[in-house]
This record gives sequence, C-alpha cells and structure tokens, in this order.
Amino acid sequence: MSTHDAPAPISDLPPIGRPATNALIDAGVTTLAQVATHRRRDLLAMHGVGPKAVDILAAALAEQGLTFAD
Repeated sequence: MSTHDAPAPISDLPPIGRPATNALIDAGVTTLAQVATHRRRDLLAMHGVGPKAVDILAAALAEQGLTFAD
C-alpha cells in the first residue's frame, strides 16, 4: 500500500495503535482536547488502551500545552 492509499487522519490524535484508537473513538473521544478531559487511569481502564498509548497521548498533550484531568 502506498502512502496515497492510506486514509487521512480523522482527528488530531497521535498514532497510538488501532485497539487504543478504536477504544477512544468508541468512547466518543476523537480529539486531544477531549483526551485532556479524562484521567490517565480512566483511559488505562479502557479495553485496548495501555501504558504505551497513554504515554504517547501524554506527550502529544504536552506539545499542545495540555494535560490529563488527573
């Protein structure tokens, strides 16, 4: 598959893996601003969201001047 065949991102979420992305989308979380309204431990409680995905999200939030709701 070439890069021309890849679907365009549907949000500003960083690449965190399909299971984690699907878990967030299923929970209605599609933007970093929405991620920032959740606590780290609540994200980790979602099936498919692990520590690596949360660390990637934390870094993306920090780049935007945001943090988790912890």
